Amino acid sequence: MDFKIIGRISQIETIAIGHAIRELRRLRRIYGAGRWRKRKGIARVELTDGTIRTAELHWYEAHGLGSHEHKIKQYLD
Repeated sequence: MDFKIIGRISQIETIAIGHAIRELRRLRRIYGAGRWRKRKGIARVELTDGTIRTAELHWYEAHGLGSHEHKIKQYLD
């Protein structure tokens, strides 16, 4: 992850659940079995150069396994 999430993620939505996730096989192999969800939300992030921006993030999470692989999809400011 080349950025740090500052504060809370807001406007969280579920994009896909279970077999609707293209990466499901890889997620289960790396992190374990669980009810995987692909989610998105808005958060302030600090980039490696120190810049702070608002961004739309996408990530995967499963109950008991936590959230993994946060990605910046687009900057909002």
